[in-house]
Amino acid sequence: MEGKNYLTPGEIAETTIQTGMKKVRLAWLHQLLLGILAGAFIAFAAEGSNMAAFNLFAKPETYGLGKVLAGAIFGTGLMLVVLAGGELFTGNTLIVMGILDGKVKVREMLKNWFFVYLGNLIGSLLIAHMMVQSGLLNSGANVLGGVTIKIASYKVGLTFMQAFYLGIMCNWLVCLAVWLAYGAKDMVGKIFGIFFPIWLFITSGFEHSIANMYYIPAGIMAKANPAWAEASHLAAEQLANLNWSTFIVNNLIPVTLGNIIGGSMFVGGVYWFVYMKNNKQASVKKMAA
Repeated sequence: MEGKNYLTPGEIAETTIQTGMKKVRLAWLHQLLLGILAGAFIAFAAEGSNMAAFNLFAKPETYGLGKVLAGAIFGTGLMLVVLAGGELFTGNTLIVMGILDGKVKVREMLKNWFFVYLGNLIGSLLIAHMMVQSGLLNSGANVLGGVTIKIASYKVGLTFMQAFYLGIMCNWLVCLAVWLAYGAKDMVGKIFGIFFPIWLFITSGFEHSIANMYYIPAGIMAKANPAWAEASHLAAEQLANLNWSTFIVNNLIPVTLGNIIGGSMFVGGVYWFVYMKNNKQASVKKMAA
């Protein structure tokens, strides 16, 4: 079909591999700086979605509606990453397609993941610090501060396997959003391709390692404010359990592992196998003949 403004799945697979090749060949400083920007973009999406929905989150009977509203806003973060320019660890799990295709080396991918992940963390922590210091968590008579702490407490209270599976499902959808964005040829198409899978992931309550680099540190910082801690209505033991150690061990590690599997296996791996493996084998046979 001539004039179509989208790519077929097979064409998206090729584009994803080519994009991964470009990503791993960026200078390490560029990977880091673009990672910082992406971490900040995702943190902006996280704080903005919390600001919009905190009153709904505070009541059990409206919690689901709060997730719907938060999800409608959160997609802005990935839109900024993809369209404005940024390097996001979770989306970069699709680089595995280049490895499977023999065009990217494992060490190149791991180097990219390291600098991008570090950059994402720096950007997220920067926004978390500024949000806490800005006083915006006083919003709604301190309810936003309380909800910020409560969200963080919930996340560090997950079991390893709960966080792991929630991480898989999250990045399955996030990488599908990236996949659809690669498949659209205009900005409007890319925005819509990103919007709906991200809306679904947030509404579902899945776990995103980079978003949690904002959510949990913001809660840890916020609990030092007595008014916000009181507004969280959490017991002293729950507040004590919210700390940097539980952030890393209880959430960041299992969610990151789940995100890697969700993106690299369920999106990158499957689509490479379906759309690229046979083509690659056919090309090799043709060259041999």
